[in-house]
This record gives sequence, structure tokens and C-alpha cells, in this order.
Amino acid sequence: MNNAIGRRLYYLKATGEVIQDTGERTGWVVETTLEQDFETYRSLHERVPETVGMIQLEYGAYAEDYAQGGVITRIDLGTLKPLFNYPDPTDPETPQEPQPPLTEQLTSLKTENETLKNRVSDVEMTLTEILFS
Repeated sequence: MNNAIGRRLYYLKATGEVIQDTGERTGWVVETTLEQDFETYRSLHERVPETVGMIQLEYGAYAEDYAQGGVITRIDLGTLKPLFNYPDPTDPETPQEPQPPLTEQLTSLKTENETLKNRVSDVEMTLTEILFS
């Protein structure tokens, strides 16, 4: 079976802290069960399963964020979306606050930018009408 399996992120339900990232797999791989993961990974084996949550990402999800050095460290417990830490190029030793993926931030900023451009255009048209009326 030539498959592509996305990463599973196991996190503490109380805090959202990621305790196990299974990574992506491709090739002749078979998807494991949650029970198998709890037996395989030491970080899960030592936990009570009811205290651990899991989200599974599609294969290749957030590839650009990983390419930029991002690491998923927490899960937003309200949205169940991953939060990334990115290294600060000027001070890589200082820990950063987890944040939404840069790709999502970029999409949001593009949308906001288009909205602002439209509003500026509307204001310009209104001013032009007022000045030349």
C-alpha cells in the first residue's frame, strides 16, 4: 500500500501542550490505531488516555510553516488548531509565544488589506464627489 499519512498531534486536554507529534509518513505505511500509538510512544504510554486529545492533519498540511522553522507546540483548545513557535532570527535562544500558523496569518492579512483598500477607495470617491459637487 503506497500511502501518505498526515501527522497526528497528541496534546494535553488541560493545557493544549503538544506531547507527541507522530510526523508524516509516506510510502508503504499503514495507519496505526490510537491504542497502538499509546503503546508505541513513551510520551503517550505514561499518560491516562482520557487526559490526552488528538488531532490528525492532512499529509502536507502546514508544509510552508515547517519550512520556515515553525514547530507546533500547542493546540488552541477553543478552535483545536495548531499553534506554532517560530525561531527569532535575531535571538534564537529566546522562547517565543505560540501563534497561529504564518500561512493563516498571511491569508488573514491579505483579506484585511483588500478590505482596507476597498474602504480607502470608497473614501476617495466620496471626497472627490464632495470636492467637485
